[in-house]
Amino acid sequence: MASRSRLAPTLRRLATPRLRKPVAAINPTICAARCISSTSTRRFRESGAKPAKFTTDSYPEIKRDARFAQLTKEHVDYFKSILGKDSAVIDGVTVNVAEDDIEPFNLDWMRKFKGHCKLVLKPGSTEEVSKVLKYCNENKLAVVPQGGNTGLVGGSVPVFDEIVVNTSRMNQIRFFDEVSGVLVADAGVVLEAADQFLAEKGYIFPLDLGAKGSCQIGGNVSTNAGGLRLLRYGSLHGTVLGLEVVLPDGTIVNDLSRLRKNNTGYDLKQLFIGAEGTIGMVTAVSIHCPQRSKAVNVAFLGVESYEKLLHAFIEAKKQLGEILSAFELMDSQSQNIYHRVKQNKRPLDGEYPFYCLIETSGSNSEHDSEKLEKFLEDIMSKEIVTDGVVAQDETQFKSLWSQREGITETLGHWGGVYKYDLSIPIEDMYKLVEDVRKRLADAGLSGETDEYPVVDVVGYGHMGDSNLHLNIAVRGYDKKVEDALEPYVFEWIKGKNGSISAEHGLGIAKKKYIGYSRDETTIGLMKQIKNLFDPNGIMNPYKYI
Repeated sequence: MASRSRLAPTLRRLATPRLRKPVAAINPTICAARCISSTSTRRFRESGAKPAKFTTDSYPEIKRDARFAQLTKEHVDYFKSILGKDSAVIDGVTVNVAEDDIEPFNLDWMRKFKGHCKLVLKPGSTEEVSKVLKYCNENKLAVVPQGGNTGLVGGSVPVFDEIVVNTSRMNQIRFFDEVSGVLVADAGVVLEAADQFLAEKGYIFPLDLGAKGSCQIGGNVSTNAGGLRLLRYGSLHGTVLGLEVVLPDGTIVNDLSRLRKNNTGYDLKQLFIGAEGTIGMVTAVSIHCPQRSKAVNVAFLGVESYEKLLHAFIEAKKQLGEILSAFELMDSQSQNIYHRVKQNKRPLDGEYPFYCLIETSGSNSEHDSEKLEKFLEDIMSKEIVTDGVVAQDETQFKSLWSQREGITETLGHWGGVYKYDLSIPIEDMYKLVEDVRKRLADAGLSGETDEYPVVDVVGYGHMGDSNLHLNIAVRGYDKKVEDALEPYVFEWIKGKNGSISAEHGLGIAKKKYIGYSRDETTIGLMKQIKNLFDPNGIMNPYKYI
């Protein structure tokens, strides 16, 4: 624990007026919102990486559904006739296609899931999606809806030879109301592009992710992505006003409501939010976007224990109230790996067991800065927090956020990562990380040298939402590690009445474990819904339920 003599200079460093200068004062239009990505577009690892295994090899118990037809030249010719442009069809069925052309659609970015797809379709309109799905349904051709392919549970890539229907050409903003803040956009609009469009209008997209430079809003909705702004703006179940969806039989459901209140019958859009493309394909989204904050501050703090981190979060909610927009947790192991890979300077002089990133967003720079200063003075005088810095310009703003957003990609540096996205009662959040770390160490699976498959076990995530990202960095995917983790992690979660998926979805990785978070009655109703919308089972098969 830090002594009072050490706390005093630290507090002065935090409270210095120039360090408290809000980012908005540097550039209100750009910096007040996180519309400039601090992370690059997610790319596949260099050619030196180990070849990815096919999902069918990793999950040999999954068998191709005998109902589905094999692709033929006749099928391909039909798709080419309706999509027109050669660039809208990647045809590996009738011609030899370079592996580099089709692999980005077959392989997830973690290199953990890989399909055998030979045909990629890129429709340019909802009507083209309708024709594609209608034909596929009539001919029993399985499809996988795909956006930016940044998912983490294998939900956006094929397992066998399913047709990938990619939304990247459907990338237009259809409508924006500068009074109400309602945005209507195609499913293929990249999240960061949508946010930059809104920034010019003084608004903000109510979702922010580390993969914002690659992910698409249709995929965000289809997975019910949570992200970094949920603490402030809530989930997509609340902000999405309407959807345009194409059903498996080609029917276009036009429910692009622009109203915040519409109490007329069943709210059908909610079925498609988080359905991972299993009952229909989202082609457009209507969403309510809040005003962009004019003043934003970011603080990065070092904390000596998880108990003190909990205390800091309680005080942040009490003292920062309506301007608190993010409270992100990081353990020392996640930061150690991030800096080990990036080889950059740490924001704090010392190293601590835990770190938190706090963001405030408001309309009055002077008011927000004063509030933040009083909060920091209070938690440091009470020795809740030991050290910290506050961004004073755009560069520092992005740098502090990169300490959190950059973790995900650096964890895969050694060859792979097992990722668990979990909702846990907040007092127990970090206990799981400690238990898993001990379990793998006791099993002789973790160590510093290549003979050990596990590099480290880390925990980080959205403390404001009780959402933990438990990640196990490995030198390669290993059956012994998987057996040690599953179903242990899910049993642990069930014992705490938590959820095995907080925001990443189920995909193929968690399909067989849904019973740890849902009872038989609920799962049965889900299966009935699936069979009602998709009786032929062509939509994103082998996943979800």
